[in-house]
Amino acid sequence: MRHEIPPRSGTAFTLDRGQRLTVIDPQGEQVADLLAFRRDDIDEVISSGRTLDYASRIFLTTGDKLYSNRSNVLLEIVADTVGRHDFLLTPCSADTFRIIYGDTEPHRGCFGNLAHALAPYGIGPDRIPVAFNVFMNVAVDGASGALEVRPPLSRAGDHVTFEAREDLIVGLTACSALQSNNYAFKPIQYEIA
Repeated sequence: MRHEIPPRSGTAFTLDRGQRLTVIDPQGEQVADLLAFRRDDIDEVISSGRTLDYASRIFLTTGDKLYSNRSNVLLEIVADTVGRHDFLLTPCSADTFRIIYGDTEPHRGCFGNLAHALAPYGIGPDRIPVAFNVFMNVAVDGASGALEVRPPLSRAGDHVTFEAREDLIVGLTACSALQSNNYAFKPIQYEIA
């Protein structure tokens, strides 16, 4: 069954060990922030630092594993039609929009959407780490280290499939940041098998 996350919103759900989560970009150029917490111990969560350290690179795709803060594999990417995602930048937030964009009445962003969706699972805002930003296209200058957010490379129908290696609680959004989504807000879809 296919589910749809409306633009600038998020959801949370459980994923059993061995199940596969497919994140789909139905219209193209839309980012989805993904978090995963171990269901029986929410202090264990995906870790950008551990994952990038073990992969020895910042661009992850099919065959790569998403490690936890305790160096356990929580998810593995088993299919990927895009091959460019971000695991460096934090979920956009009201502060992101205030500081970077100068918004005086900022949207709560992916951070706020994740916090709201994960609250019923006992996961508070301070537990939200850097998300795996599905379809987000961040270029890194090799000399200066400067980051540049570019339009996603995803086209309508592109998808990424993750296999759960533990019983998980997953948070997933349709990203709210203009720059990340080529200045248009669109839905994200997902399927669990």
